[in-house]
Amino acid sequence: MGFFERYLSVWVGLAILIGLIAGSMFPGLFSTVAGLEFAHVNLVIAVLIWLMIYPMMVQVDFSSIKDVGKKPKGLILTLVINWLLKPFSMAFLGWLFFKGIFADWVDPQTASEYIAGMILLGVAPCTAMVFVWSQLTKGDANYTLVQVSVNDIIMIFAFAPLAAFLLGVTDITVPWDTLLLSVVLYVVIPLVAGAITRKKLDKGDDHTKLNGFLSTMKPWSVVGLLSTVVLLFGFQSETIIADPQAIVLIAIPLLIQTYGIFALAYWLAKRMGLSHDIAAPACMIGTSNFFELAVAVAISLFGLHSGAALATVVGVLVEVPVMLSLVWFANKTKHWFTP
Repeated sequence: MGFFERYLSVWVGLAILIGLIAGSMFPGLFSTVAGLEFAHVNLVIAVLIWLMIYPMMVQVDFSSIKDVGKKPKGLILTLVINWLLKPFSMAFLGWLFFKGIFADWVDPQTASEYIAGMILLGVAPCTAMVFVWSQLTKGDANYTLVQVSVNDIIMIFAFAPLAAFLLGVTDITVPWDTLLLSVVLYVVIPLVAGAITRKKLDKGDDHTKLNGFLSTMKPWSVVGLLSTVVLLFGFQSETIIADPQAIVLIAIPLLIQTYGIFALAYWLAKRMGLSHDIAAPACMIGTSNFFELAVAVAISLFGLHSGAALATVVGVLVEVPVMLSLVWFANKTKHWFTP
C-alpha cells in the first residue's frame, strides 16, 4: 500500500474536521454547492464519486465476466443480506432504540420519523461507493460489477414495495429520476468510459500501459474520496453543531446495524468458503447504503427538515468512516480466507 492508502483513516479524520470547520465558517459557499443538484443528486458529489470509481471500472475485464456464473455463492450472499436480512434488522433496531431505549429522550412523532429514515437506508443497498471499498480491499472488479448490477435491477422492482411494507404506508412515491440517474452516473457512464480506456491502453495485452495508467489514477481516487468527505460534513456542519445529541442518538443504532451486518456477512462468507477478493466486496455491498435514494425519498415523504431526512443524512455521515474501518479489518484478516 502507498503512503496515502496506509494512513487513509488519518486523512479522512482530517477531512471530517476540515468539512465541519469550513461548513460553519462559509455556510453560503456550501449552500451554493449543495444547490447544484438534479433529481436530488448533487452534481459535484457525483463528479467526485465518478473520479473514485472510474479506475475501478478500467480494471473490469469483460472477457472474464462470463465466468462469474461459475462462482454464484458470493452473489447469493449479497442478495440474502441486502434483501432478506438488512431491511428487517434496520427496522427492528430503529424500533428497539427509539420506541424503547431512547423513548424518554425523543418525542413519539420524532422517534417515528427517525425509524422511517433508518428503514429507508436499510432498504437501499449501495451502488457507487461499493466500487471504492472493493478497490481498497483488492476485490474482484468483474465480480463486484455483476453484484452491483444485479442489486440495481432488484432495487428497481423491490425498493418501493419493501419500503411501503416496513413503513406501513402504501403511497410511497419512488423518485425514479434519482434512481435511474444514479445508476447511469455511477455505473453505466464510468463502465463505458472504463471499457473504452482499457481497450485503448491494453491493445498489446501486456498490461504495461494499463498498469501505468492505474498507478497514475490511484492518487486521484483518494483525492475524490477526501473531497467527498469534506463536502458531506460541510453540508451538514450546522446541523451537527446545533443538535449533536440527535446525531449521536441516531448514529448508535446505525453503527450497531452496520458492524452487525458486516460481522454476520463476513462469518457467512468464511463458512461458505469464498475467496477474499469475492467475500470482502460481497460484505461491503451488504453493509453500505444507497444514501442518495434514501435521502431523496425521506425528503419527498416527510419533508426537508423532518427527522426521517435527518436520519438518512446521519447515515451518510456515519458510512464513510465506518466503511473505512471495515476495509481496514477486511485487509487485516485476509489470511482467514483460502486463496
